[in-house]
Amino acid sequence: MKRALKIIDWFIPDASRSDLSDLSLARNFVFTHLFGPLLSQSISIFLYRTDPEHGFACWTMIACIWMFWTLPFVLRYTRNLQKVALVSVELLAFTSLFGAYHYGGVSSPFLPWLLVSLLLGFFYLSERPILVISMFSFNICVFSAAYALYSLPNHVPLSQMGTVGWISIMSGFIYMSWMAIYYASIMSMRSDAEREAERHRATAVRLQQAKDLADKANLSKSIFLAKMSHELRTPLNAVIGFSEILMENFEDEARYARKKEDLLRINGAGKHLLSLVADVLDLSKIENNHIDLKIETFNLERLVRDVAATAKQALDQHGNTIAISCGSALGEVTTDATKLRQVILNLLSNGAKFTKAGMIALSVRREKKPGGDWIEIQVRDSGIGIAKADLARLFQSFGQASPATSGQYGGTGLGLVISQKFCALMGGAITVTSELGRGSCFAVRLPAVWSADDGQCSETLVGHLPFVPESQAA
Repeated sequence: MKRALKIIDWFIPDASRSDLSDLSLARNFVFTHLFGPLLSQSISIFLYRTDPEHGFACWTMIACIWMFWTLPFVLRYTRNLQKVALVSVELLAFTSLFGAYHYGGVSSPFLPWLLVSLLLGFFYLSERPILVISMFSFNICVFSAAYALYSLPNHVPLSQMGTVGWISIMSGFIYMSWMAIYYASIMSMRSDAEREAERHRATAVRLQQAKDLADKANLSKSIFLAKMSHELRTPLNAVIGFSEILMENFEDEARYARKKEDLLRINGAGKHLLSLVADVLDLSKIENNHIDLKIETFNLERLVRDVAATAKQALDQHGNTIAISCGSALGEVTTDATKLRQVILNLLSNGAKFTKAGMIALSVRREKKPGGDWIEIQVRDSGIGIAKADLARLFQSFGQASPATSGQYGGTGLGLVISQKFCALMGGAITVTSELGRGSCFAVRLPAVWSADDGQCSETLVGHLPFVPESQAA
């Protein structure tokens, strides 16, 4: 069986092998045109033995039957099944009508093959039914004209055509039985494919319904977080405000030092909670596309140094020092100052949290490009670092490098997510490089002048960027 398929496939062009249905149709064509003429050779032998003239009609019929064997080779070299099938249908129609004209007329045993040619035309050329009908009609018209203009030649008496009639009927029966079996198998395959497609459609509908439910649940979650964040901010602001008022009252009285220390703890805890609530609120706004950019022009170096001063308390808690390096000609930039400030502050706070008695290097430079200037802000620390396998989790909501990190250092895992989304809105990206035990480097790249198109094509990257050497960050 494999050897037979290998022989059949030799005739089939590569273009017909890419689709299973096309391959099956091409295999059937080759098989029937190799096996069918073999059945018809008995007709050639009969005509040669019974036709005493051995003239033009006899040799034309024999030649036509043998020509069917050439069509698989034509298919191999033309690589077009439809054109070769068209030739085959026309050749069969001509052979049946020519045989009927010279051997028996309307009572000829060759005439039923005309109907076979019509069926094969619709089978192989189903997409072009008008062409098939036109060919069939043209052949009938030519036969009718020849019948009307000339008398039918009588090469072999009709009484001697019984044997070839039975041969023709048996050959036609075998041929059409094979085509019927093949057609039934094709329809069965299509039914199976349709049932499978229907199952896939039903699965797709269920998946879409599940997605819609998940989107609604996510929206409800975001609305809940936004409302709760607003509700929590009011009492937290009151706690922070009253603790600051009480601290001012105890500022000059040494005997209240213990109470002042407690108030400092209350104030610090309140501010920490307020920052967490603010992160949740920002994330909720981002997920619901409620974040608006406030574009303004400002001095970049001044903003960077202000943010560094704000982060100094977080740096001092773990005994860290900060080194700031601002490149020459930073000048003014046009973007959302508040969000850029928050991004830098998040990166500095992260560096401070995961570094003890180390160095946090903040470097800024402006890169001039033909299409517009870009600013690059890098925050490098000498802290615990991040394993390569954990880098992908950094920019996932509520995700940190590892569960151990989350348990030891705390935090919600929202700072980097929010920073990443803010950078994307401003038309830039965040990249990170890190080595476990040797620190991390986070780099922000943003267009120096924001435009409305910038936020539509930006993306977050986890990869490598050139980093400012320590000598420049001192």
